Amino acid sequence: MNTDPQRFEILLVPEFSGDGQSTTDARAALRSAVVAATGETGASGFPRYTGEGMEADIDPGTRTVEALLVDGSELDYGLSARVADA
Repeated sequence: MNTDPQRFEILLVPEFSGDGQSTTDARAALRSAVVAATGETGASGFPRYTGEGMEADIDPGTRTVEALLVDGSELDYGLSARVADA
């Protein structure tokens, strides 16, 4: 039985906030998307999640985005991806 979360929210935030702290606050996000598990494993070896123009491999244990495409392209420099509960 798979116990990995079936949905996450990915937040795209400026790489550095004003205080130097990372955030999972959706209000600070430049863009967000709710992604759902596809049942596939990505090239990184972690579960693949897709939705709302984003495709990500996410380590559900550490909640780390291991690979990410936004509208089919890699993430722009200066942006960082964070994971929040959907």
